[in-house]
Amino acid sequence: MRIFLALSFILAPLIFNGQYNFDKVTQSEIDLKVYEKDTTANAVVLTEKGEYKFQVIEQRIFLIKNYSVKIKILKEKGFEQANIEIPLYHNDSSKEIAYDIKGITHNGIVKSVLSQKDIFKEDTSENWSITKLTMPNIQVNSVIQYSYKIKTPFFFNLDGWDFQSDIPKIYSEFNAEIPGTYYYNRSLYGSLPLSIKDVSIKNNCFRPSIIAREVNCEVIKYAMKDIPAFDKKEKYMLAAENYIARLDFELATHYQLDGTKKEYSKTWKSVDSEFKKDKDIGRQLGKSLFFTKQFEENNLQGNSDLETANNIFNFVKKHFRWNGKYGIYKNIRVKEAFNEKVGNIGEINISLINMLNAADIKTNLMLISTRQNGLPKKSQPVITDFNYVIAKTEIGGKTYLLDASDKINSFGFLPFRCLNHYGRVMDFKEDSYWYDIVPQNKNKVVIRGNATLNPELGEITGKIREINQGYNAIAKYKTLKSKTEPEYLDDIEGSTSSEFFIDDYKLEKERSTDKLVMQSYDFSIENALKDGAIYLNPILIKFFAKNPFLRESRNFPIDFGYPYSYEYNLTIKIPEEYKLISLPENKAIALPNNHGILDFKCLEKNGQLNVRFLFQLKNYYFDSENYEALQAFFNEAVIIQKNSLVNIQKI
Repeated sequence: MRIFLALSFILAPLIFNGQYNFDKVTQSEIDLKVYEKDTTANAVVLTEKGEYKFQVIEQRIFLIKNYSVKIKILKEKGFEQANIEIPLYHNDSSKEIAYDIKGITHNGIVKSVLSQKDIFKEDTSENWSITKLTMPNIQVNSVIQYSYKIKTPFFFNLDGWDFQSDIPKIYSEFNAEIPGTYYYNRSLYGSLPLSIKDVSIKNNCFRPSIIAREVNCEVIKYAMKDIPAFDKKEKYMLAAENYIARLDFELATHYQLDGTKKEYSKTWKSVDSEFKKDKDIGRQLGKSLFFTKQFEENNLQGNSDLETANNIFNFVKKHFRWNGKYGIYKNIRVKEAFNEKVGNIGEINISLINMLNAADIKTNLMLISTRQNGLPKKSQPVITDFNYVIAKTEIGGKTYLLDASDKINSFGFLPFRCLNHYGRVMDFKEDSYWYDIVPQNKNKVVIRGNATLNPELGEITGKIREINQGYNAIAKYKTLKSKTEPEYLDDIEGSTSSEFFIDDYKLEKERSTDKLVMQSYDFSIENALKDGAIYLNPILIKFFAKNPFLRESRNFPIDFGYPYSYEYNLTIKIPEEYKLISLPENKAIALPNNHGILDFKCLEKNGQLNVRFLFQLKNYYFDSENYEALQAFFNEAVIIQKNSLVNIQKI
C-alpha cells in the first residue's frame, strides 16, 4: 500500500482517552534521538504492518486492507510524516472506502488523539479521491501511530506493498490471506532481501457465497528489517519503481463458482493479435495510400534507402509539432494529425513508420517505456508497462531506432527519455520480440586551447575551440537554443573564475552538423601576474564542479544513459624570463574492467606547459557493487579540476 505525504501540518492536541489498541510505545522509542543506521534521517518507521483479507459483505466479495504504522519524528523536516493521504479509486458503480481511522501522537507521557475534524476527503479527479488526515501535536521526538482500513471491490489487481519509502524503516511486515479461487503472479522488486518469507495453506478459510463450498487460502507473511530510505532524487538512475523494495501482485487466474476459470495472464501471441486489430495502433499502421501520396508529393526519394530514410525522417520531424503527449493507447489519428501538423508521440512516430513503409523501407513499431516510467516486465505481457512508441528499421544490415518528435535529435538518436534498455517490436506479420536499446557511443566533449603569458599586461590570453559530439552535441544545441548568447557566455565565465573573460565568441555553423557542434572563443585572464609570480589552475573549463555521488552506499544501479568522454588539452607558452616552479601531480586511474579511464598530465616541454585531462566512461550502466569505485573515480576528477595549481615565477 502506498502512503502519500502532504506538505502542510496542523498542531491539534487532544486528551488521550485510552480507546485505541495500538502496539505499546517503549521507553527506548521515546528516548530515540538519532537513528544510528542513518544519522541524516528526519524520521524513521519503527514498525509497519499490513493485513489483507477477502470478505463477503452483503453477498459481494471485498478485499479489506488493514494498515498500521508507528513513526518516530527526529527532526522538524520529519513533521511532514504526520500528514497522510489515502488514495481511493471509484467508478460509476463501485468505490473504495477508508474507515476505522485512528491515530495517537505520543510526546513522553502526553498522548494526543486524532480528531475527526482532522480527517477530510477531497476529490482529485474523475476516478480518484483522497482521504487526508493530520496527526495532532507534532514535535521533534514525537512518536506517531495511526491505522486505517480500506474496503475495496477492485481486487483483481491486488495492490502490493512498499517495503521501502523516503524514510528508513526498522521493520515492515505484509500479511495476506488469498482464497484459492484467485491466483496472482507476484514480483519482488529491489535488491533488499526478505527477512521473513512464510507461505502456508489455511484450510476452509473462505466461502465465496452462501451456496458455495469453503475453499482453502494461501497465507503469506513477508517482512524486511533495517530498510534504508530511498531517495527518488538520486542522480543517474532510472524510474524509482525499478529499484524500490516492494511486492507487486497481478491476477493471473480466477476460478469461478460454476467450475470454469478465467485467464487474465496474456501471451504475446494474443497481444499481437489485439494490437493488429486495435483502432489506435494496428489500424493506424495501415494508412499506406495516404502516406505514399505524401511521400511522392514531397519528393522524398533519395539515391539510396539510407538517404530516403533520412529524407523521410527529417520531413516528419519538421512537419509535426509535438503536443507534449505520449498517447499510445487512445486518440491516435494519424491522418488528422498530419493535416493539422500537430500530434502526440503515437501519431508522429506511426506517421513516420507508415511513410517509411510506403517507400518500401521495412519498418516496425516498437513499444517502449520511458526512463521515468519503469522497465517493462519480461516475465509476462503487461501492456500498461509501455507508454511510448518508436520506429525500428533496418537499412543495409544496420538497425536504426527512430523518434521524429524531437526537433534537435538526428537520425538514429533517440531522445534521452527513451534510453531505457529494451522494448517490444510489434512485427504484425511475424511474432513480436524484445529488442535492446543500445545508445550511440560516440559522445564527446573535446576542448583544445592555447594561451600565452603577457607579463607586461599582467594577463593571460588565448583561444579555445570546443567540440561537442553525439548526445553531448544534442545537449549543447538545446542549451544554445534556451539561452541568449550573453547568458550562455556568462555561464561559461561564471564556471571558471572571476578573472576569466570571453572576448570573442563564434558558433562555427559551417563546420557543425546535427551530430557535431563546433564553437570557439578568444579569452583573457586578468590580474594573472602578482608580485612577479603566477599561480594558475590550467584547467580553465571544468566539466563538472562536484561529485554527484555523495551517499556512503547505493543499493541500486547507476545509469548514465549513454557512454561519454571529456577531453581537455591546453598549451601555455611561457616567456623566456619566466620559469615553472611547481606542477600538479600526474594521475592515471581506471575503473574495474576498464569501464572508465581518468588520465591527467601536466608537463613542461620546450618552454611550453602542456596540460591534458581525459575523463572517459566507456560503459553507461553500473551495478551497485561498482558504486564505491565510481564514487572515488568522480571524486578524483573533481579534485584534479579544482586543485591542480601551476606556479610560474620570474627568473
